Amino acid sequence: MLLFTGLGNPGTRYANNRHNIGFMAIEAIARAYSFPAFRNKFQGLASEGTIGTKRVLLLMPQTYMNESGRSVGEALRFHKLDVSDVVVFHDELDLAEWKLRVKTGGGNAGHNGLRSITSHIGNEYKRVRFGIGHPGDKIRVHGHVLSDFAKSDREWVETVVDAVARNADLLAAGDDAGFQNRVHLAMDAAGFAEKKPSSKKDGDAGEAAS
Repeated sequence: MLLFTGLGNPGTRYANNRHNIGFMAIEAIARAYSFPAFRNKFQGLASEGTIGTKRVLLLMPQTYMNESGRSVGEALRFHKLDVSDVVVFHDELDLAEWKLRVKTGGGNAGHNGLRSITSHIGNEYKRVRFGIGHPGDKIRVHGHVLSDFAKSDREWVETVVDAVARNADLLAAGDDAGFQNRVHLAMDAAGFAEKKPSSKKDGDAGEAAS
């Protein structure tokens, strides 16, 4: 079994935040592969199904971002999984908008959700990193990640999340390079390779854990 975990903050207030793109990806995967309804489990929302030939547990921790590791650790221990069975979908400030990269291990780049997971299960899990762009000034980061995507962003957000869902079978099979390439081709076909990132003028959107 694999554990696919999306990061975000719970509740409708944060549903469209940049910080919640991990939740968006998990929900899209659930739809694409006809997973059953999510239910409360492991301090999160969980659903179990099949992607390709692999059994996969989809998980959206409901602990708020800073405590995501509690939820992931509980699920991992219950199913007796290894850290290498875990795939975390999350927003990435250090990547331009719509860019996507896959890596295993490495630093947490100041991401509190990753920091929490690492503290509970170790660091050698796989990360699917969704670029959300950097606001340009460190003081604006909190407001940037906890603000909703701009209207002009919605097309690329929907496109990249859909591409991730449609190609999740490659990720489940361990073909990270093939998965990443398919997503890039989908974004290129949709015309995003030529588009410049939109400018941001976001304020602080709240005090949720970032």
